[in-house]
Amino acid sequence: MSELPKGMVRRSLSVASLPIGLAGRTAFGLARRLAGGAEATIRTEIEERTAKQLFAVIGELKGGAQKFAQVLSVMESALPENVVRPYRAALTSLQESGPALPARTVHGVLREQLGADWRKLLPEFDDRPVACASIGQVHRGRWHDGTDVAVKVQHPGVAEAIASDFGHLTRMGWILDRFTGGEVNIKEMLTELRERTVEELDYRQEAESQAAFAEGFADDPDFVVPRVVEGTDRVLVSQWLDGVPASTVMAEGKQEDRDRLGLLLARFLLAGPKRVSLMHADPHAGNFRLTDDGRLGVLDFGSVARLPDGLAPWIGPVMRACVDDDPDRMATVMRDAGLLKPEKDEDKKEDGAQDFGWLRGSMELLAQPLATEVFTFDREWMREAVRRATLSKDADILRSRVQMPAEHALVQRVWMGELAMLSQLGATIPFRAEAVEGLPGFEPEG
Repeated sequence: MSELPKGMVRRSLSVASLPIGLAGRTAFGLARRLAGGAEATIRTEIEERTAKQLFAVIGELKGGAQKFAQVLSVMESALPENVVRPYRAALTSLQESGPALPARTVHGVLREQLGADWRKLLPEFDDRPVACASIGQVHRGRWHDGTDVAVKVQHPGVAEAIASDFGHLTRMGWILDRFTGGEVNIKEMLTELRERTVEELDYRQEAESQAAFAEGFADDPDFVVPRVVEGTDRVLVSQWLDGVPASTVMAEGKQEDRDRLGLLLARFLLAGPKRVSLMHADPHAGNFRLTDDGRLGVLDFGSVARLPDGLAPWIGPVMRACVDDDPDRMATVMRDAGLLKPEKDEDKKEDGAQDFGWLRGSMELLAQPLATEVFTFDREWMREAVRRATLSKDADILRSRVQMPAEHALVQRVWMGELAMLSQLGATIPFRAEAVEGLPGFEPEG
């Protein structure tokens, strides 16, 4: 039998230690209660110690485990406050940080990908990474023509790490369910993340996507996408982009900056499919910047939704019908688009007509930002919107009756991630106007 790499063995042992640690702390809490300790205080201590170990372990990992933490950090606005409170700071820190590779390892990847004379291409290269993400890390450098660049280097062995991480995370479902308070479908999330993360391993494809966005948004007054300088299988060199990270704006930004960032995030989400037939599909704070001139800087195009015909023409009419409180019209549009499965007798009203109230019930809160000229996003609204859309009885019916094409299921998940970011920002923005501009068919003709 072949011997596992030492690094992978260490990773496995670190992840495997989590259930043991949780069990030990739970037993410790029981002993404290028996000795007369205050239950609420003990529970808080256990939560905080569990969070510390959980994110210490994830901080040592790359690939799937850190990607899971990054997505969870975005969706924390949808989790109950009593569940997420002890973990919020640790989750936010994972949006941009992770373990750094040794300089010699980074040099080895650059030598392999750019050639033995890579120093001629990069006469200036900072060995200290400025960011460490789930499958790679970014260094600052200067290209041979004088361009300041960001050099994204893929971690060696990350494909194997992804398979290992997702295997561990799947087996640890009970811990993750407990961590999220049962408010997230962990199995579904891990399946989706595995597919997206594997896609992100292809840096050449990412370079093509980024180049398309950079061309489509060139000289735009609202957005800036760094130009691709060089791309190989495991190294991506782009123009350097300065700006305040979205996570910083979320944590300490003025309300005007929160609103500006939120408005541009909403606008960019809807503009991509129209301009370049692509949608940025990795909405977390580590991928966005607010530049000094007030533009939205966008990074990391490893995960995109490919929409050759733009957004599906039924999305706007469905959302409009929801805003108008007309579930029958919603159903008609969805049926015409081939999204509804054959009706069932038990779904009919007494008069024989079909009852589509479940469409309204599962989607009405998500449509709320489209029903008013200005909307304020917050965590409380997001939690209830996600609950109705994913955990309610109406949501159960929706899942059993709607058949969503894979590419549009991804669009839905990106949309939810975007709303979660707006809720983290607490942004007050004219969201409806962006929908009128970006959602085909949302505004009735005439």
